[in-house]
Amino acid sequence: MKKNIAAAIEEEIQTEEIQTTEEFQVPAFGYELIREVLLNDILGKDSNQILYWAGKQLARKFPLNGDQEVIEFFQSAGWGNLEILKYTKHEMELSLTGEIISRRLDLHPDCHFQLEAGFLAEQFTLQKKFLSESTEEIKRRAKKVIFTIQWDPRDPI
Repeated sequence: MKKNIAAAIEEEIQTEEIQTTEEFQVPAFGYELIREVLLNDILGKDSNQILYWAGKQLARKFPLNGDQEVIEFFQSAGWGNLEILKYTKHEMELSLTGEIISRRLDLHPDCHFQLEAGFLAEQFTLQKKFLSESTEEIKRRAKKVIFTIQWDPRDPI
C-alpha cells in the first residue's frame, strides 16, 4: 500500500499536476497543526535550522526558472503572496503577505518562516550560480515578512 501511495505522489510530481488552491483547498487549521505544532514538537529547539535546510532541499527538488516562477510556487504551495521589493547587484528583498501570514502571526507569536527562507536561498543559489543566503524579518504590525537574499559573485557554485 505504501509503495502505491509513494508511486502516485512521485508520478504527480513528475507530471506537474499539482492542484492550485482554486481546485483544492486545505483548511488553515490543518496546515497550522502540522507547521506550528507538530513540526515544532518533533524538531524542538532546532526547528529553525532544520526547516531552513528543509526549504533548501525542497528548492532542489523543485528547481524554478526565474523570479515569476518562484512567486507562483509560493502561491501554489499556499505559503502566501510573494512580491519583489528591491533588486540590486548582490541582494534581493521580498515581501510575503496574505491571509495565511496574518493568521500565523496573530495566532502563533513564536512562528518563523525559515522553511520559506531556505527555499528562497537555494532557488537563488541555483538561478544565480552563486552561494546565496536568506534572512527573515517579521513585521507583525504590517502582517508581513521581509526576506533579504544575498549572494556573493566571488563565491560561485
